[in-house]
Amino acid sequence: MGVRGEGGGSQGWGRCWTIKGVQAIRLYLHQADAFAFQFASSNLMEVGLSFSKPFHRNFRGIKDGPNSGYSKWGYILDRDYANNPAHYVRAFLLIQADLIKIFEYVEPSNLAFKAYSFRIHELLMRSCIEVEANFKAILAENIYTPALDRFGKPILNMSVYKKIDKTHRLSSYKVILPVEGSGRIIKPFLPWKNGKSIGWYAAYNASKHDRHDEFKKANLRNLIDAVAGLLVLISSQFYDHDFSAGATGLSVDGYDYHDMSASIGSLFRIEFPDNWKKSELYDFDWSALKQQSNRFEKIDFNVI
Repeated sequence: MGVRGEGGGSQGWGRCWTIKGVQAIRLYLHQADAFAFQFASSNLMEVGLSFSKPFHRNFRGIKDGPNSGYSKWGYILDRDYANNPAHYVRAFLLIQADLIKIFEYVEPSNLAFKAYSFRIHELLMRSCIEVEANFKAILAENIYTPALDRFGKPILNMSVYKKIDKTHRLSSYKVILPVEGSGRIIKPFLPWKNGKSIGWYAAYNASKHDRHDEFKKANLRNLIDAVAGLLVLISSQFYDHDFSAGATGLSVDGYDYHDMSASIGSLFRIEFPDNWKKSELYDFDWSALKQQSNRFEKIDFNVI
């Protein structure tokens, strides 16, 4: 089906096709892109293919194959994978250590979840600020051009950070805190999957902007959930690596006392997403890929 040009003749038809036709093709390709891809790398990959290179600050499942056990995590220790990852992990470990100190005075249990104090409020602020810092780092080391506010400053908020759920599967992570004793499964980012806001982050915002009237929202449960959220965000980038100066140890499966997997810092247990589509998995042999100079890709968050 054609669209006839205003001139009526073949010349008009040609002008119409040159302008309107190209625009229509571009629009079609853009819509097809948005429909067919959950996200795009700097060089778009065909539908159905896995990713032959890892993305910066993005840990995900990998296809079974030769050397896939090592390739699952080997790239995380490459110095080009992330800018100063130890800086972010250390901040998390300090927050976790301070949470343990709070547990010396307030037992983490259902009966104490509503307890609040200046110390709990302070640690909730630090935890959520660190969550924001990790979100910004992920965007900065990939591709994203933020909109600007009326003062010319970039707009970066949870509406923007929600894009990262699609690439990192944050809403599919599960965490438990064994010392709670209740077996409560924490899903810090699950509300995003259901189109809702995140409760512990909303509590942070409320008690930050109006501490006097919203102080009670800075309670123990929201603090625990916020630290769990930070753990999920750290783990979605660095798996179980803490970048300490010690030797990298080998884990032995089948001898764990608690459910789920050990996590960075060893206070929480974590379950990683298992709902990756085949086309979303990594598919490479890191022992070979690490020899290449161009061994990482960038996620284009502008198209998400």
